[in-house]
Amino acid sequence: MSRTYPVLSPGFAVVPPGQLVSAVTCLEMRERPALAAPQERAGLSLQRLVTPDLGHYRDLVRAVGENWLWSSRHEASDEALRVLVHDPAVEIYALQDGDDRIGLVELDFRQPGECELVLFGLVEGVIGQGLGRTLMERMLAIAWSHAIDRLWLHTSHLDHPHAMALYQRFGFRPYAFWIEVFDDPRIAGIFPRTAAPHVPIIE
Repeated sequence: MSRTYPVLSPGFAVVPPGQLVSAVTCLEMRERPALAAPQERAGLSLQRLVTPDLGHYRDLVRAVGENWLWSSRHEASDEALRVLVHDPAVEIYALQDGDDRIGLVELDFRQPGECELVLFGLVEGVIGQGLGRTLMERMLAIAWSHAIDRLWLHTSHLDHPHAMALYQRFGFRPYAFWIEVFDDPRIAGIFPRTAAPHVPIIE
């Protein structure tokens, strides 16, 4: 049976079943913030993953991003992903608690004079323990140790609800909005259908 839709007001559009819409906010900082030295926490370290194994890298991205539907790294071919994550201008770091990887930072310096914070997050089991602040402090120290004039990122309304506040608390300022429409990765089988329970599945 075909589905009918009401007449929409200007500015609205129907999203086809099987797709999702993401309201994206772009944020930036254009000078190094005045921060105290990152706080040390027993057992925690931030380790750079140089030419990471693709399987291990995807596992970490999944552990951090599955509930926020971070699907791009899983959709990319091995060849395309290898070119990206093995580029010396792309720096990937794992936040480690002993031998356990509990967080991820990915910084892209390929554009001269700037850095994009591409991926930033913690695994589900440690969210709410203040580690986001610790990870942010360490990320900022690394990013601004390079010769850059701009550090930027984009975040989505599908991300953790506290993400926007954390970025702004550390000095990022919103400057643009984007709209992204993409195939629901749960329907495609990239993530289980139980992922991102805050986002309905419409088929």
